[in-house]
Amino acid sequence: MSPDGLNLVFAALADPTRRAIVARLAGGEATVNELAEPFDLAQPSISKHLKVLETAGLISRRRDGQTRPCRLDVTTLKAITSWVDHYVDVWEASFDRLDTLLQSDGRTPAKGKRHDRKR
Repeated sequence: MSPDGLNLVFAALADPTRRAIVARLAGGEATVNELAEPFDLAQPSISKHLKVLETAGLISRRRDGQTRPCRLDVTTLKAITSWVDHYVDVWEASFDRLDTLLQSDGRTPAKGKRHDRKR
């Protein structure tokens, strides 16, 4: 994913309303009215949030008669997960090097005796 694409995604997810919309869409498609229900916002405000999510590539909309159901875009979510996973791997490798160094100094128990970090 390009740096500009990442910026759009993280900016879109910076807003709690948009994160709640993404969480709702994780359960399946929903219309604008269905997405607006739990919020104290007018439908045009929800539509603006949806436009931001759509521009970031996090959701897509299709026409179904008079409605335009929204759904999560799995491709973008996979790209973000891949980006984050890379840094998790970097951090874990750094912790493993520190653990090895501390073990060589006798400051920590052997590797098999410690609790492994969970993702």
